[in-house]
Amino acid sequence: MKKKNIPVLIADDKLVLQLYVSGMSPKSMEAIGNIKKICSGLVEDSFKLEIIDLYKHPELASEQQIVFSPSLIKRLPLPKKTLVGTFSDTEKVIRGLGIPIKE
Repeated sequence: MKKKNIPVLIADDKLVLQLYVSGMSPKSMEAIGNIKKICSGLVEDSFKLEIIDLYKHPELASEQQIVFSPSLIKRLPLPKKTLVGTFSDTEKVIRGLGIPIKE
């Protein structure tokens, strides 16, 4: 099986992401790995990734209107966006977050 290359991403502004997961479930672990892989394509210091376990902080689910887990919220740059799933389709996640890609 051929592995897809991850595109090089350009971040003019700092990308601020929050990943909401449910403990160490397989889907949560897959989502964490996939988002870390996507973020590794960003220039260091151009992003901030915060991973929040809803089992440890259940109050955040209602505060942040999290209905599904794993959920990824892009806080900055605006507009705010929310994606749900394991984020295995790298290109779809990048497009969904509105991250410009260097050709």
